[in-house]
Amino acid sequence: MTEALDSKTPKGQKAPTLYLIAGFKVFKAVALIAVGAGIFALSGKDLSDVFDDFLRWVHLDPSYRFFVAIGDRLDSFTPGNLKAFASGTMIYGSFLMASGIGLALRAKWAIWLCIGESAFFIPIEIFELVRRRVPGAEIPKHQMLAHPKLGLSLVLIVNVIIVLYLYRNRNRLFRHHH
Repeated sequence: MTEALDSKTPKGQKAPTLYLIAGFKVFKAVALIAVGAGIFALSGKDLSDVFDDFLRWVHLDPSYRFFVAIGDRLDSFTPGNLKAFASGTMIYGSFLMASGIGLALRAKWAIWLCIGESAFFIPIEIFELVRRRVPGAEIPKHQMLAHPKLGLSLVLIVNVIIVLYLYRNRNRLFRHHH
């Protein structure tokens, strides 16, 4: 990992880590835009019925307590809420697409956009890691979700690595724009 953060790499060397970060940003962008489009398509439908149909299609029992809780939660969304969420998802996806493509093309503005975007979430992720849940407000946990802070810790580590890598290597990676 220290090799990835080393800013003393010769100037003529390729930047595979930069392209990995750019590709990851573009991948997330495509996924978010697709999710946003899917949410728009579902905004006029009864989500709990769609969810029950999906569960039956994948041969799962919709009367299982975990799925009933999800169905009940889906009933609280209005078409307006869904459209607003879908719009935000697609806007953020477009933002990620621009920063990913900008990084791949080594546009100087893209490195600052990417550093800012990744750094923005670090305090939020730290807050979520140290925050205590209110007793009695616990939602019954499914076995797959027993350690949600592990996933958040991994996301935090990846964001810190991205920020450090881009910041420490910004002059080498984007030297032709000076």
